[in-house]
Amino acid sequence: MKKSILFLFALSLLNNVKADWLTPESLWKLGRVSDARISPDGNSVVYNIRNFDVQKNKGNSDLWIYDFKTKSTIAIANDSVNETMPRWSTDGKRIYYLNDGGSSQIWSMNADGSNKKQISKTTSDISNYGFSSDGKTVWMTMDVQLDNFYGKDKYPDLPKTTGKVYDDLMMRQWDSWTNGSYSHVFVAQMNDGIVGNAVDLLKDEHYDSPLKPNGGDEEISISPDGKLIAYTCKKLSKRDYALTTNSDIFLYNVETGATTNISSENTAYDKAPSFSRDGKSIAWISWDEPINEASKQRLMIYELASKTKSDITSDFSFNVEAIQWSASGNRVYFISDIAATDQIFYYDVNDKSKVNSIVQLTKDIADYSGYSITALPNGKDKIVACRMSITEPTEIFSVDEQSGMSEQITFTNKEYLSKFTLGKVEKRMIKATDGKDILTWVIYPPNFDPKKKYPTLLYCQGGPQSTVSQFFSYRWNFQLMAANQYIIVAPCRRGMPGFGQEWNDQISKNWGGQCMNDLLSSIDSVSKEPFVNRDKMGAVGASFGGYSVFWLEGNHKHRFKAFISHGGVFNLESMIATEELFFHNYEFDGAYWRTPRPISYEKFSPHRYVQNWDTPILIISNEKDYRVPYTQGLEAYSAARMKNVPARFLSFSDEGHWVLKPQNSIMWQREFFNWLDKYLK
Repeated sequence: MKKSILFLFALSLLNNVKADWLTPESLWKLGRVSDARISPDGNSVVYNIRNFDVQKNKGNSDLWIYDFKTKSTIAIANDSVNETMPRWSTDGKRIYYLNDGGSSQIWSMNADGSNKKQISKTTSDISNYGFSSDGKTVWMTMDVQLDNFYGKDKYPDLPKTTGKVYDDLMMRQWDSWTNGSYSHVFVAQMNDGIVGNAVDLLKDEHYDSPLKPNGGDEEISISPDGKLIAYTCKKLSKRDYALTTNSDIFLYNVETGATTNISSENTAYDKAPSFSRDGKSIAWISWDEPINEASKQRLMIYELASKTKSDITSDFSFNVEAIQWSASGNRVYFISDIAATDQIFYYDVNDKSKVNSIVQLTKDIADYSGYSITALPNGKDKIVACRMSITEPTEIFSVDEQSGMSEQITFTNKEYLSKFTLGKVEKRMIKATDGKDILTWVIYPPNFDPKKKYPTLLYCQGGPQSTVSQFFSYRWNFQLMAANQYIIVAPCRRGMPGFGQEWNDQISKNWGGQCMNDLLSSIDSVSKEPFVNRDKMGAVGASFGGYSVFWLEGNHKHRFKAFISHGGVFNLESMIATEELFFHNYEFDGAYWRTPRPISYEKFSPHRYVQNWDTPILIISNEKDYRVPYTQGLEAYSAARMKNVPARFLSFSDEGHWVLKPQNSIMWQREFFNWLDKYLK
């Protein structure tokens, strides 16, 4: 009787412990903070929180405000419609935002959330917008229909046909078929607080601004006086568009309607223009190598009067992202990945020697994903920024412009997360086969016991040139994996930014080379620990990480007992079905019919090693994934089953390269852990 009572008590404790660990469902209860904007007087921050209803399978975005004086937060727009993209008026008395109730339009309200009113009535949905500093001019982006590819448009007597007809490349991109609609930039004047008639800056032009699929308001900038608009555009079409990365910065004169290309000499990406506060200069991000989307991202500054430009980061070996001018104009802030963290830097405009002109401002074990700046009466900058880490989702921090010290000011998820025990995150340096150090994150289960042996996962990052930083993912969540009693090994292998351009470049045309050695070196090193169960190791990853898993399936030499590949490249030859062929040509060193035949197709294509496959594998490939066509997953699954390798195929008909819908995501997680638990526990 006593033993039974003790057993039930122990079971109760175990259940209570497990209840304190993250679950797939718990991740969808977290509010997702973004787009923090500081008021002109520096006293308040308006920001967005997106919450999800799993049962309704949808999310809703609301606007909140933080008051520095009272240190309080209140919701100022929390209707049943989505309210996004908050922006302050010049005097700080009103807040503009997008409201998608029926049609996505610009609204405004008092800073306390009162007196809401719609101020735009465009015929198309507004997707991005911004105001000049004087508040007199507004730019917007909207879609315009210019081409017809659908059979019902071509043959009006066949209204129910679903056919589409194309005569050239760029039929589809990422998750959408080309439908003849283009995103254009419009400009309008404000009349008594109302948006006036809008003028199309790209009228009749068959090009997009911002760039699809991921471009946003960062790709358009308006001068303080509203007379000039700088925008990003790739003015190429069809085959030329598919084969190059040559986007440019265009300058539109609002008064004359004239457009000038100010980056024409660079044949790689030029993106994200930003006017200085005095309107005399434009900064933007410029890639330094054509067709290589992972080439170095430089900070360029263009002087409008002299029409001269300078590469500010020529001696800086890391990438530049998210540029903003300081309120004084003496600094250009940006975010750069360094040593697997995303930090805020600045360029000191007054340091003409360039010796100490680039300064790292923040030095946290965290990722900064965005920030906002305003001027204080003393001439200093007041900065707020969005920050996250492997252990905490995004919250807003105040950042000191001199010391870089940060202080958390919002605590959206603190109460809810306090219910959970999270795992320890450890930074390790592991020797590669060539003697170089591989920074590797190791994440331990909650309540880790070094005397136990744990199943262990090798996490393979995608990109291929993206970093394993301090990100908090809502699907590839390290803490969720740890909560399921797995140790996670996440290496910063060759081909990741944050360790210099040479390190980043060592993956292109060499997918199955040193980068794979780095992955294996990392798992081999950690597996020597006594708490790692070497008989229960798996490897998981998506995109290039999915490719890595396919590659390892044929080359792991019995290290692993289970694999999961999501959206992975399996056959380099059939990857020609992707839409952005500049990527294909650069990474694989050309098409498979080129003479001499590029070595990638023979040496680095996972399908060449299927004869070695013998390990259970879950393959995930979604029907709307046009970046890595879902047929890649089908090929791999068919090969596995023809080899009689235990395999499972998971696909979502309404998802692309990612899984974004709540119920789909939860199902994805359940299948993920069901598969791992079956073979590793």
